[in-house]
Amino acid sequence: MHPLRARTTTAVGTLAKAIVVVLLAALACLAMGAGPAAAAADDVSWAISTAAGDFGPDRQNYSYTLDPGGRLEDGLVVVNHGTAPLHLAVYAADGFTTEKGRLDLVAKGAKSTRVGAWVHAARPDVTVRPGESVEVPFTVTLPGDAAPGEYMGGIVTSLTQAGETDGSDAGRRLGIRIRLRVGGALKPSLSVEHLNVRYSGTPNPFGKGDATVTYTIHNTGNAILTARQTVSVSGPFGRLGVRAGRIDDSPQLLPGDTWKVSVPVHGVAAALRLTGTVALVPLLTDASGSVAPLAVGKTTTHSWTLPWALLLLLVAGCGLVIAVPAARRRRRQAELREDARVQEDVEQALPQPETSDH
Repeated sequence: MHPLRARTTTAVGTLAKAIVVVLLAALACLAMGAGPAAAAADDVSWAISTAAGDFGPDRQNYSYTLDPGGRLEDGLVVVNHGTAPLHLAVYAADGFTTEKGRLDLVAKGAKSTRVGAWVHAARPDVTVRPGESVEVPFTVTLPGDAAPGEYMGGIVTSLTQAGETDGSDAGRRLGIRIRLRVGGALKPSLSVEHLNVRYSGTPNPFGKGDATVTYTIHNTGNAILTARQTVSVSGPFGRLGVRAGRIDDSPQLLPGDTWKVSVPVHGVAAALRLTGTVALVPLLTDASGSVAPLAVGKTTTHSWTLPWALLLLLVAGCGLVIAVPAARRRRRQAELREDARVQEDVEQALPQPETSDH
C-alpha cells in the first residue's frame, strides 16, 4: 500500500473510533440522567428507586402532605448491578442547601431533627445479591406538635464497609429526596439582610464608576422558596438610577436557609449619597412542579460616596478664585508703589523754586 494512503486510512479509522467512543459516552450520560435516584456523578455498583405501592410507580422522589400526628408507609427499592453481594446501610437524613446552591443530606453520624427523625426504615441495613433487588419499607410518622410548613430530607443507602467491593464504591452513598408538607398555615417569607453598597469610583471627575451591592437572602418563612432578584443603585431623590444586569434566581432555600449574593452595577455616577435597592420575588413551587410568584418585597440602604477627583477639581478651582484677585491686588499695590516712587524721583529731580527775602 502507498505510505500516504496507509496514513490516511489509519487516520480515518482513528477518527471513527473516537466518534464511536463519544457517542457511547453520551448515551451513558443520558442513561444515568434518566434514573430516579439522586445518584453521584460517577457510577456506583447499585441503584435505588421509589417503590410502586399506593403512591404510583416511576416517581422521581417522595412527596407527601401529612398532618401533625399522622403516619404513612412507603418503600425503597435497591438493585445490585455488581458481581458481588452488597451490604448497605439504610437511613433517613435532614436536607440542607450547600454553599454552591445544591441540596444535600447530612451525614449518617449527624443528628437530624426533622425529616431524618420522622422517617424510619424497617431495617437499618440490607444485603442485596448480585443482579437482584430488595425492597426496604419505611414509615413517616409525625409528632403531634410538628410545626406546619415544608421540609426537605431524604432516605439514603451507603456501604457499611469500603472493603466489601473492589473499593470503587468506597465512601459513596445514594439517596432519594423526601419533600414533606406538614398541614397548617403556609407562611412563605424572604428577607434581605446585611445589605451594603460599595462604590469603587473613577479617576475621571465627570465620569461614572462601578458599585458592588452585597446582601444575604434569608428564608424566614416555613415554605421552600426560590428568590427572583433585581438590584439597582440611584442618587439623591431617585435620580441617576442604574439597574444591574440579569441576576440568576437563587437556589431553592429551605426554611431558615441563607444565601449570600454579590452584584456588580456599572455606570454609577458619584452622587455623594447612593441608594441601593434589592427587590425579591419569592417563587413558590408546589408538589406538581407549578411555580407561583408571590408579592415583591423591596429593601434599601444608603451609602455616602465622595467623588475625590471632582472634589480636588473644585478645591483647585476655589484656590484659583481666591488666588487670582489676590494676585491682582498685589500687582496693583506694586504698581501704585512704583508710581509713587517715580513721582517722588521726578519731584526730586525738578529744580526747586527760589524764594524771596522780601
